[in-house]
Amino acid sequence: MDLYLLRHGIAAAIGTAGITRDGERPLTTEGIARMKRIAAAMQAMELDFDLILTSPLVRARETADLVAAAFEAGNRLKTDPSLACGGDAREAIRRLAARKPAPSSALLVGHEPDLSGLISWLVAGDSGFPVTMKKGGLCKLSASPPLCGRCATLEWLLTPKQMLLMG
Repeated sequence: MDLYLLRHGIAAAIGTAGITRDGERPLTTEGIARMKRIAAAMQAMELDFDLILTSPLVRARETADLVAAAFEAGNRLKTDPSLACGGDAREAIRRLAARKPAPSSALLVGHEPDLSGLISWLVAGDSGFPVTMKKGGLCKLSASPPLCGRCATLEWLLTPKQMLLMG
């Protein structure tokens, strides 16, 4: 399975325009513009997703919506609460592995440090593989079932700057 992990785009700070909770933080105007360009870069790379799973937090959902719109994949977009900040991203992987039929490619949209921890667990089996996902960064893993610790190979990890050069 090709497993892609995307960190949400640039979001408004708490306190901006009456935002009082982390989960309410939307993408900024710059964040939206950059994510549209990153989605265009993903299209230029000829990526494809059988399934898009996103955190329910506003900034992640908006990021996933932009990507789904670019790929005309709105019907493949699902919210997964385990991808929320501080959630158990491994649970999202367990549910993904249990899907029948199994998707050949999936995109997970979430947050730090959860995504880097998930990459470390899938590649190394623990948290000893240091990875940092920048806002708008994209990672590709190749994973073999069953999806569990130490089942994936890191194919690439692109920074948002690299993505913007392609878009």
